[in-house]
Amino acid sequence: MHLKRRTTLTGSIALLALLASACTGTGGSAEGADAKAPDDPSEVKGSITVLTHRTDLVQDGTMKKYAAEFNRTYPGVKVGFDALTDYEGEVKIRMNTENYGDVLMIPAVIEKKDYPRFFASLGTRAERDAKYRFTGYSTVDGKVYGQSPLGVVPGLLYNKKVWSEAGVTDWPTTPAEFLDDLRAIRSRTDAVPYYTNFKDMWPLTQWTNVNGSVGCDTGATTKLAEGDPWAQGADLRVADTLLHDIVRGGLAEKDPTTTNWEASKGKLAKGEIATMWLGSWAVVQMRDAARQAGTDPADIGFMPFPAQRDGVFCAVTSPDYQQAVNVNSDHKEAARAWIDWFTDESGYAEANLALSPLKDAPLPAVLQPYEKAGVKLIDLDDSKGAEVKSIDNRSEVGIYKPDYRQDLVDLARGARQGGLDDFLGGLGKRWAEARNSLGS
Repeated sequence: MHLKRRTTLTGSIALLALLASACTGTGGSAEGADAKAPDDPSEVKGSITVLTHRTDLVQDGTMKKYAAEFNRTYPGVKVGFDALTDYEGEVKIRMNTENYGDVLMIPAVIEKKDYPRFFASLGTRAERDAKYRFTGYSTVDGKVYGQSPLGVVPGLLYNKKVWSEAGVTDWPTTPAEFLDDLRAIRSRTDAVPYYTNFKDMWPLTQWTNVNGSVGCDTGATTKLAEGDPWAQGADLRVADTLLHDIVRGGLAEKDPTTTNWEASKGKLAKGEIATMWLGSWAVVQMRDAARQAGTDPADIGFMPFPAQRDGVFCAVTSPDYQQAVNVNSDHKEAARAWIDWFTDESGYAEANLALSPLKDAPLPAVLQPYEKAGVKLIDLDDSKGAEVKSIDNRSEVGIYKPDYRQDLVDLARGARQGGLDDFLGGLGKRWAEARNSLGS
């Protein structure tokens, strides 16, 4: 289950205000503390609570099994889990106090500069960079405050059988080719060529993950902080233009307001839907849906965004939720032991067919077609990530929220007046005004 972030703009402002008060309240009293790696596992003692959004894995006993395996190495640590359905909403309230678990996933609402107030350091970036991916996403002043247990790669989930029936066997290399392929699916099959998942909202945020893939640029995040994300040729303009053209061309579901995320899994598996833009995390869910529907899980394919640089596809890697140690925990060593073990030894990434955070780990089976096709995986430089989020919040555009892309889909289907150039130009203007007001 991938976390579905559906925070509204008003809700985001309220959350930011709440967390701002938390920074001056009881939370973060041990700012600057470290959670050191244990030297002797047999000497590590204590009871820890792990906050998690994986309610499914707690309910089915999977997390309990992980804890039992952990205890083979750390017999003196008792691990309990607190599974939260509304993870973001509940954790931000708890963070008004010091009691927000011993281990938790860093909520999206926490600004990067405030990580030392709430989380204990796991070490320096220089130390951790040699072994782990994604360290830059949680680095403040050279220290790392979180570690994701798995990584994700964006891509198109597609039903191979449907695409083959439409006469398409090669991955499209341009947006224009992709649109032609969707037209072939529309004319030669009964499948919906593309499904937006408009009503559930959060899947629309996945389109921001195109950033970096079009230009094959590790500095794509820096470009967001320093320029116009919707300038001609910019990655987000390419992505948003393609989404617009899919809907405008009648290549998506007839009524986006009636989409259903859970139902879409079975529909893709059964060939009623041909394509969805999501990420590698979704493949295991779609293949499970195929088993439940009695269809072949091997029919679920995964392809990169239809763009190449010098004849090569590129795909951006990014972390899922990053685990961190509560700076106020009385058992930081035990909490750190859990994070290290869960990242290095649990097999969690492999079980989810996900990209391992360990740099020397092999690619998961789901990404082997990428490897075979020579898709270049790139890790973005996130040193300007905090600035991007500040600009995004000030501009109220919401590149990590679904609202503006819902507006984009409404524009494309005629439920909103205006033209695409004016719409994207308006986003760019608001972005620039916010950037200038922040002095970025």
